[in-house]
Amino acid sequence: MYCQNKYIAVVGCGYWGKNLVRSFAQLGVLRVICDASYTTVKLLSEQFDVPCVTDFQQVLSLPEVQAVVIATPATTHADLVMQALAAGKDVFVEKPLALTLGNALAIQTLANKSDRLLMVGHLLEYHPALVTLRQLVADGKLGKLQYLYSNRLSFGKVRTEENVLWSFAPHDICNILGFTGELPRRIQAFGSSLNTVEDFCTINLEFADNIKAHIFVSWLHPFKEHRLVVVGDRAMAVFDDVSTDAKLCLYPQRVEFQGHLPILHKDAKQIIPLPQAEPLLLECQHFLHCVQNRQQPVTGIKNGIDVLTVLESAQASLTTHGTIIEIDIREKCFVS
Repeated sequence: MYCQNKYIAVVGCGYWGKNLVRSFAQLGVLRVICDASYTTVKLLSEQFDVPCVTDFQQVLSLPEVQAVVIATPATTHADLVMQALAAGKDVFVEKPLALTLGNALAIQTLANKSDRLLMVGHLLEYHPALVTLRQLVADGKLGKLQYLYSNRLSFGKVRTEENVLWSFAPHDICNILGFTGELPRRIQAFGSSLNTVEDFCTINLEFADNIKAHIFVSWLHPFKEHRLVVVGDRAMAVFDDVSTDAKLCLYPQRVEFQGHLPILHKDAKQIIPLPQAEPLLLECQHFLHCVQNRQQPVTGIKNGIDVLTVLESAQASLTTHGTIIEIDIREKCFVS
């Protein structure tokens, strides 16, 4: 039986982890925080009045810690998740779930064996704009899906331990898979390393029923852009996460043919009203709800494995300078 108050541990209190510390503290469930840097964890401990440790094993040894939130570097995710599951803890892990599909499948086996919940931190799946956009598509407002593209661009923190594909693109891959409801059949990726790893990358995705998508990610871009465009045969929609007053817009635009002549139909864009809620807080609340009610998360382990399947094949294409990678959907195997 899961208690109703302080039973969450946050492991990793750096750039993003500190936001998770704040959110779970705000929800009144934070039991302990952990980071290898004593200076970092001590400051947060004092700010949020919560105990701190620097040893992950101490976290796992606490019986009152029922769920572990992991926000450490991506290279450590698989190992820490496996340890937490083996210790009988439910787990929330930031994206990506792991850096290899093999590790992700091993995590899935252990999660099933230990009967523990696992949620992957694909934050945008809980964003009110994306939730509303998914409903517009489900209600047929855009008609038949034809094309999607996603840009995640900024001049920001340059990573050295993972390239921009693995750092930025999981968000966009997850978003696009949520609309198509299936893995792509073919993937092609191009990118370049201006520093130590690929700093920008484009990924082309081909799905069944002639749906196409592309993703452009870069941390060497002159301005910030986080935009998802969804094109249907009846209307188009844009989710602009950088916008402050029009995050989700519907464009009632379409093309009709009279004989061989294309006729464009354009109407004024509609700004879609959205509930005022912080996506990260909604995501954390969803995890708590799943833990307390033993329900599978929206971004559960299957979601994480599907995103990794696309990431691995995109990396294989990137490494081979744009080789088209075909995915056997039945076996989820890659064929170049």
